[in-house]
Amino acid sequence: MHNPFMARAIQLSLENARSGRGGPFGTVIVQNNDIIAEAVNQVTLDNDPTAHAEILAIRRACQKLGRFQLGDCELYTSCEPCPMCLGAIYWARLSRIYFGNIAADAASIGFDDSLIYREITQPLSQRKIPMIQLMREEALAAFRAWEEQPNKTTY
Repeated sequence: MHNPFMARAIQLSLENARSGRGGPFGTVIVQNNDIIAEAVNQVTLDNDPTAHAEILAIRRACQKLGRFQLGDCELYTSCEPCPMCLGAIYWARLSRIYFGNIAADAASIGFDDSLIYREITQPLSQRKIPMIQLMREEALAAFRAWEEQPNKTTY
């Protein structure tokens, strides 16, 4: 089934791969059958490990719409989202995700995020990167201040 929005995401991924400026990933965000944001992977171009196509497209869509939730938008991406991007998609509350390649396809060319998925399920003490809690009581002060704030924007 041909879909013009997925076709655009794939076109972006192919152009980015051929340019040598970033990874083979492209994303578009659609609202009411109009593309409102698009992006490609810029990790190596920007020296930013968070510059995945989905993250950049979400940022652009939020800026364009002037809000941090995208519940009335859909995301089309050339590959199944990694754990970081999936987290951002859930935080942005996009209504639906369409993807082309699966995670195994990405892993076969060197973009393997299976370690991250495994690490998330491990107890903190067993993760490859040590996670050490410090100063919890002091840190809770900010949470208490948040709870007491009468005019906060919840999300």
